[in-house]
Amino acid sequence: MTIEETAPISEGTSPCAGGSFYLKNADHLADELTRLDLLIRHGVHAMRRRLETHKHPGDTQGAMGIYISDTHVDRLLDDQAIQVDSTPEMSDAIKKLEKMGQQITRKVSESRARHIPLALPLLAGLYDLSPIEMQVVVICLAPELDRKYDTLYAYLQDDITRKRPSMDLILSLLCRTPAQRWSLRAIVSRESHLLQQGILQTVEDSHSPSGSSNLATFLRVDRRIVGFLLNHNAPDPRIKEMASIDTQGEPLDRVLVPAPIKSRALNLMRRQAGTPSVLYLHGPRGSEKRGLARAVCRELGCPMLRVDLSRAAPTTPEADHLMWLAFREGLLTGALLLLDNVQCLPATDEALPFLKKMAQRITEFASPVFMTGDAPWTREATFGEIPFASLALPMPAVPMRETAWQRALEGKIPENTGQWPTLLARRFALPPGQIRDAARFAEMQSQMNGPDTPLTLPDLFAGCRQQSGDRLAELSVHVKPGCSWDDLVLPDEKTVLLKEICAQVRHKDRVFSDWGFDAKIHTGKGLSVLFSGPPGTGKTMAAQVIARDLQLSLYKIDLSGVVSKYIGETEKNLGTIFREAEKSHAILFFDEADAIFGKRTELKDAHDRYANIETSYLLQKMEEYEGVVILASNFRSNMDEAFTRRLRFIVEFPFPDAGLREKIWRNHVPDTAPLAETLDFTRLARRFEVAGGTIKNIVLNSAFLAADTGESISTDHIMGGVKREFEKMGKLWTDEADR
Repeated sequence: MTIEETAPISEGTSPCAGGSFYLKNADHLADELTRLDLLIRHGVHAMRRRLETHKHPGDTQGAMGIYISDTHVDRLLDDQAIQVDSTPEMSDAIKKLEKMGQQITRKVSESRARHIPLALPLLAGLYDLSPIEMQVVVICLAPELDRKYDTLYAYLQDDITRKRPSMDLILSLLCRTPAQRWSLRAIVSRESHLLQQGILQTVEDSHSPSGSSNLATFLRVDRRIVGFLLNHNAPDPRIKEMASIDTQGEPLDRVLVPAPIKSRALNLMRRQAGTPSVLYLHGPRGSEKRGLARAVCRELGCPMLRVDLSRAAPTTPEADHLMWLAFREGLLTGALLLLDNVQCLPATDEALPFLKKMAQRITEFASPVFMTGDAPWTREATFGEIPFASLALPMPAVPMRETAWQRALEGKIPENTGQWPTLLARRFALPPGQIRDAARFAEMQSQMNGPDTPLTLPDLFAGCRQQSGDRLAELSVHVKPGCSWDDLVLPDEKTVLLKEICAQVRHKDRVFSDWGFDAKIHTGKGLSVLFSGPPGTGKTMAAQVIARDLQLSLYKIDLSGVVSKYIGETEKNLGTIFREAEKSHAILFFDEADAIFGKRTELKDAHDRYANIETSYLLQKMEEYEGVVILASNFRSNMDEAFTRRLRFIVEFPFPDAGLREKIWRNHVPDTAPLAETLDFTRLARRFEVAGGTIKNIVLNSAFLAADTGESISTDHIMGGVKREFEKMGKLWTDEADR
């Protein structure tokens, strides 16, 4: 490269023009580049001085890429003896540099006094950078702002391929003597503060595959730091999949969390400012953990950086670096970190190294962080000496749930439906986040019926049920309740008793909360019911009717999948059932409950002892459960008396008499089914003493027989159905019975 090929360099004759302070960040950066131009001019003068001193007619600048000349070696050996600062030009350049540095310092100070944010001084404050380190940053930043510095740096390094600043070039621009170079080398080394903090990065030299000294290493400003210095504060793209800035928090008084919890969270984070600490917020999904953190950040006047740990992939090699980038993002943006969804990390020890690194980052960046999860924190030793506080966000009481429903349904329901929020709040124990989700789901359901279809209460009930967890289905069967009160045929007093059960569920919150019974009764607030009676008498249908009337999900528990021959497994399965049922607010229906609720056995061996422990555990879980549990047994006499005494209701389902059987026969035949005129349900009810479940099977079989012959359902078809049912039941069928 020849001297004539260099780019023009501004003289800097009017530095810091435009007043006594910087109005915007770009003005400051422009002056820093002007000061850099003066540094480069000084470097160019020094380089030309050395070249002229050892100039030889056969020399060609830039031939270093081909060979090393004798003259070049002589110049290198004599270089330190040349006093380049003694020339008038060099002295003048130094004076201009000193003058401009003083003016930049004054203007930056005045801008700070006027609360005008300037990115470079902010970066220096965040990382405690010295003035010389700030100049290093400017030297490395310049090629990102103006391509002329590619040419200038290549010229100064006597190599057209070396367009980035090297450690050697930076020291050459900033130092005038070898002693200064040696002293300042530490600020650009690989172990320097600038590189360790990720402000600068090394760059591989593709044109020097054989390698060279550390001084020849190229440096550049990290791309996120470039964005920060240019006030382009979009989050680092490397963490966009797991982190996002949130500045949309509601005022703290609108967050639906009990006031004492809000106050404690705010006070703690305010006192811990600038101190490494953890505030762990835990509670069920939708319990406003994130909303509380956002509101606290709003009160403190800072944004929140949410880091979704469900996307952290903690066992991968890059996991720690991504977390480091996230913590740095919080530092650059002044945000408090929310480490969200910690329950998604593996529960095994494989997540422990990641958690330890996370604790190290909290200490390194010296800032309080929020952390959220579903359950209480059990890994107490993870954070070592870091102060750790935990706040449980409970299921909100009815008034708070009612407020959540009012907000979620505002402008979406007719004016004459003002009691819907109260009804929904009392019926479903949902946290605010799930209430919003349920309302959105209901709105989508109604829109599928047409754009102008109004939102209905059944839509909202369906939205609430949709919030149920899926894990309950692993040990149970979700039963869609298709039966109504009209389908249920029972003696009047039994129907009244079932409707009383429904009434207790509807008015539970009024009695316990509004009337104060909650303070008197600490356990057994749920509703436990026993249905007993012979098979086919309507126990399962009654459970469906109750679920449909209350608009609650019904789960039929498969006891064969719950009771295990392995000690401890039954308790584990029962614990899972009741835990998931709490989340889904479901009615639990244990059919053939004698298998586990039966009379306790005499202690003959360890298995008998453990069977009794299982029963005791189940009694405990039922008393803790605040929902509805229905147990079905064919024989009440098989049930343990100590157990039945704890039940709120016991409903006996009698074998139907002739009058009830006739109603059952008629109920099972649809109005649209073709019937022969000679079909006599009264005679069938008197003739066949069978339960409702058997009658249902007979009617269905006879309908298929009639369909096969293309006739209306007649007595002959009914008799065919009865015969098939008797054969299935193992009952004797005679020709006499057929007449």
